[in-house]
Amino acid sequence: MPTLPLDELQITEKDPQTGKLRTVPALHPDQKADRCFVIYKAPPVDNCAAGVEEYLERAAFIADDLDWLLALPHDKFWCQVIFDETLQKCLDSYLRHAPRKFDELSAPPSAVSEMQKRLHRSVFLTFLRMSTHKESKDHFISPCAFGEILYNNFLFDIPKMLDLCVLFGKGNGPLLQKMIENIFTQQSSYYNDLDETVPTILQVLSDILQRCGLQSEGASTEPQRLEEKVRINPGAMPLQELRDVVLYLCDTATTLWAFLDVFPLACQTFQKHDFCSRLASFYELAIPELESAIKKRRREDSKLLADLWQRFSHSRKKLVEVFHILINQICLLPILESSCDNIQAFIEDFLQIFSSLLQEKRFLRDYDELFPVVDDVSLLQQASSALDETRTAYILQAVEGAWEGVDRKKASTKDSSPSKPLERLRAPEPAPRAAPAQPKPAHHEDECAGAAAAAPAASRISGVELDSLISQVKDLLPDLGEGFILACLEHYGYSAEQVINNILEDRLAPALSGLDRSLNRQMQPGPTPLINSRHNVFQNDEFDVFSRDSVDLSRVQKGRRKGENTRSLLNDKRLVQEQRERYSQYSMVVDEVPVQEGAAEGQLCRDNYEDEYDDTYDGNQVGANDADSDDELISRRPFTTPQVLRTKVPHEGPDDEEEEEEEAEEEGPKPDHFIQDPAVLREKAEAQRMAYLARRGYRHDGSSTVTGNPRGHGQSRETTQERRRKEANKGARANHNRRLMADRKRTKGMIPS
Repeated sequence: MPTLPLDELQITEKDPQTGKLRTVPALHPDQKADRCFVIYKAPPVDNCAAGVEEYLERAAFIADDLDWLLALPHDKFWCQVIFDETLQKCLDSYLRHAPRKFDELSAPPSAVSEMQKRLHRSVFLTFLRMSTHKESKDHFISPCAFGEILYNNFLFDIPKMLDLCVLFGKGNGPLLQKMIENIFTQQSSYYNDLDETVPTILQVLSDILQRCGLQSEGASTEPQRLEEKVRINPGAMPLQELRDVVLYLCDTATTLWAFLDVFPLACQTFQKHDFCSRLASFYELAIPELESAIKKRRREDSKLLADLWQRFSHSRKKLVEVFHILINQICLLPILESSCDNIQAFIEDFLQIFSSLLQEKRFLRDYDELFPVVDDVSLLQQASSALDETRTAYILQAVEGAWEGVDRKKASTKDSSPSKPLERLRAPEPAPRAAPAQPKPAHHEDECAGAAAAAPAASRISGVELDSLISQVKDLLPDLGEGFILACLEHYGYSAEQVINNILEDRLAPALSGLDRSLNRQMQPGPTPLINSRHNVFQNDEFDVFSRDSVDLSRVQKGRRKGENTRSLLNDKRLVQEQRERYSQYSMVVDEVPVQEGAAEGQLCRDNYEDEYDDTYDGNQVGANDADSDDELISRRPFTTPQVLRTKVPHEGPDDEEEEEEEAEEEGPKPDHFIQDPAVLREKAEAQRMAYLARRGYRHDGSSTVTGNPRGHGQSRETTQERRRKEANKGARANHNRRLMADRKRTKGMIPS
């Protein structure tokens, strides 16, 4: 007998009031146990003893209750989840108040950390079981009923999924991705809820712009109310208000990135609302203003400013990564997965999105720093040969223009190189084990280092760029010496943000902790002079004053020597004699070799032997046995008297030469007229056409001849004949013989009588 799903299962039990047996559904409110779940509260920030004790007691109650819930059988678990409102309030409170990894927390006691880990794991396992409709072969819920249970009882909604991703996405990505995909698969109504949630997310971005006194493209242009608070820019905000704006931005960017990273199928829904262009517009308006506001407050609380800078950099990076996830899912990944016939639409979407962002120069610069646009364009060029090169060149030129006036530092820890853009889009390998995510210790440096810290400069920098980094640190920490700052920059890969963060939190490396913080910068010696590094033919000779301290001045002559004149100079043949002796050594080839008396004959033979001489045919008499006749040469070519030896004939002259030239022209091949007269060609073509028609039995139509001359001018004989022929044969064409043809068809039985 097949096992029924839980939503169709009926159980028999005694009625507690009447004591009679009754049949009720397995999912019934009476099956719920009476248990009250406690609301969760976050750990105390100040770590006071009373607050820590209260937190530990409350967290222990919640952890014990969740462990009891997870130990229930399948039917009891779902009855408790569906009908116990206190359980839902407890889980909602944890999702809302649980500390995120980017929250500001002091080092908690070990007991608080252990309890938080236990509670974190129990909550994750509870939501994991709630998102599973089939636990075993005998314990399951039908998919249709499972989707209705989740949706109608508000067990999951879009805000809960966002919080789940930001809390448990780190380390539990594969499990969390299966959870959310199963929820959306079993209940498609969540896609509609997500579609209605995207405008709310865009409204959050607009609220941040309004708090900063900025105006976005889609903002309202209505006049401001009198009772409304005057908006001020971030530079004039109080420090605490600026802190609230940065924290709000950090929470929004991180949550949005975590959700799209876990559930990338939501990107299509986001792009329906033109999310890419609106996100880039928000980035272009808000990020420069907030960055300028934080940098200008170097005289205020340095520790708080360092924390704000860290969160602000983290927000920048996450916003850029959100845009990258959207581009990958909407355009790039479908190109890799589709055939060549279906990629043009995705290529057009990519070009359209980037064409709409060309005026957002700050956003383009930050995006190109982490994810080079040239790699994406290279992928499109590999995928399609019909790519619009003009538009791609225009986009790349705009990206290069966004870097004008800015030192371009490419990240050394990129996932790809321009030569391998396909590997950068490859899906990451799943984690080897999916344990519940644990809060990260405070001493660890997570990805909050920001967009600038995500791409440290690997190579040594110097010059104006190095002075700029030193000035950036010194603006926030003016009491430090430039030498100490330079040592810190060299140790931390020239990352000014990381240096500032470690100095403020007193977490410098041991090698830097012992240095004097007021150490001045040692000026580097100048480069080697050009004189010392020169190389020429006169280097290190006896007159090289740059390599010798003393020179024999007696060998130096200024001007003409005394007693010398032009004649004596020309008569001086010493150089000629020296050259003659030199070239006499090359005179080895002579026509005759004198033989000394008493020289051996073999020695002479050895001297006469030429190694390059070919003696192959020395023993053969070539041509000796041929039967040559006397007139052999004459038979090959007739004998001709040379012109010099000819006797002068009176009649021979230019006329004979002209005749010979004319005969040669007549005997030679006639030239091929490449371009002929078009009229001649038309006549030939018409003659060929008429001959072809005549062979096919076509008769010439004399309609022009039938028309004849105007009335009163007389008609020609051809016109009279054509008119007579037309009158006789007009029944054989057009509709003049319809009755004849109809009678013919009827006689053959084709038309019923």
